[in-house]
Amino acid sequence: MSSTGIPTREEIVERVSALVPVLREQAAWSEENRRLSEETVAALAEAGVFRLRTPVRHGGYECDTSTLVEVAMELGRADGAIAWTSSVFWIPTWIAGLFPDSAQDEVFTSAAPRVCGTNSPTGTAVPTEGGILLNGSWKFVSGAWHAGWQEIAAILIRPDAEPEPIMALVPMSDLSIVDDWHTVALRGTGSVTTVAEDLFIPEHRIIPMGAAMRPQGLSQANADSPVWRTPASLVAAASGVGVAVGLAKAAREVFFERLPGRKITYTDYTAQNEAPITHLRVAEAVNSIDQAEFHARRAAATVDAKAASGEAWKLEERAQVRNDQGEATRLAKHAVDTLVGISGGSSIYLDVPLQKIARDIQAVALHALINPDTNAELYGRVLCGLEPNTLYI
Repeated sequence: MSSTGIPTREEIVERVSALVPVLREQAAWSEENRRLSEETVAALAEAGVFRLRTPVRHGGYECDTSTLVEVAMELGRADGAIAWTSSVFWIPTWIAGLFPDSAQDEVFTSAAPRVCGTNSPTGTAVPTEGGILLNGSWKFVSGAWHAGWQEIAAILIRPDAEPEPIMALVPMSDLSIVDDWHTVALRGTGSVTTVAEDLFIPEHRIIPMGAAMRPQGLSQANADSPVWRTPASLVAAASGVGVAVGLAKAAREVFFERLPGRKITYTDYTAQNEAPITHLRVAEAVNSIDQAEFHARRAAATVDAKAASGEAWKLEERAQVRNDQGEATRLAKHAVDTLVGISGGSSIYLDVPLQKIARDIQAVALHALINPDTNAELYGRVLCGLEPNTLYI
C-alpha cells in the first residue's frame, strides 16, 4: 500500500487476478440472466474496481490509464461481460469528474455512486427555470442495472441559439429501464435502454459536451489532477482497450487446457500437439496476442505521458491512440479466431468457453468507437494530412 493509502497498480491487479476463478464461476449466471450477478458486483466492489476513476477526495484511487489496461486484461481473462461492464463504468465515472464539484459531491456521496452512461446524444433538452427538461432514450447502457447514476448526452434546443450537445448526470431512479438486451454476445453486460420523460435536471448537473471532448471541465477540485487532462474519446479508447486483449488471453488458456489428449479427427494424428499445423497456428495466435498487448500498453502509455506533462495533444497522437485501440482489438480477435479454428467441432458446445469468448470479442470489435477498420481509416487520414472525419478524437 502506498503512503497515501491508495493501493499500487500491482496490488490492484493482484486483487483482481485473485478474483478470476470466482468471476468465471459467475459468468454462466450472467450469461443466462443478461446482467452481472450481485455476487459479481459485490466482488468487484470489494476489490476496488469501481473506484479506479473516482476522485481521491471521495475515496477513489484516481488511477492512471496503464492501471486500467492491466485490470481490464485480468477481468477479460475471467469474462468478457464483466470486463466490458467494469471498463464502461470507468468512463462515465471519469466524465462525472468534469462536472461542477457540487454535482460530484451529490454523485459520489450517494448510496450508489456507480455511474453508467453513453455519449450518443439521443435525447433532447429545453431550458426551464433552474435547469432543463430532458426527454429521450439511450441504448446500449452497460451496467445500468447496477448503477446509481447515468451520464447522458442530449441536444439542448433554445429559441435564440444553435442546438448544442450537452451532458448531464441523472439518478437512475429518475429513469425508466427498457429490458431489451437480447443479444448473442456480451449478454451479461445488461446493456439496456434507458428513458427520460419530461425530467428536470438542475443546472449544476449539466455541462457542454465540449467540456468533456477537449477536456475543459468545470471542476475546481479536479482541475490540477492529470487524470482529467485527456480528451474524453481517448479516455474511452485507452480505458477499454485491455478488454479484447484479456479475452484473447482467456482463449489461449482454454485452448491449452483442452490440448492434452486431443487428436485430429479423420487423420493419423493421435495427438494434436504433434501436428505442424497446430504449431504454426498456435505461434500465430500467441504472436497476435503479444502484438495486441503492445498496442494496448502503448495507448495507455501515450495517454499517461501526455496527462502527466500537460502538453497539448498533436492530432497524430490522438489518432494513434484510437488506432491502437482498434489494432489491439483486431489482433486479439485474430488470435481468438485462430485458436477457435484449430479447436475442433467439440468447441461449439456451450460448456466450452471458447465459443463464448469468440462471440464476445466479435461484439467488442463491432462497437462504433472500437471497430478496427474505422480507427485505421481515421489514423490513415491524419497521416495523409487530412482532417479527421469525426468529433470523437
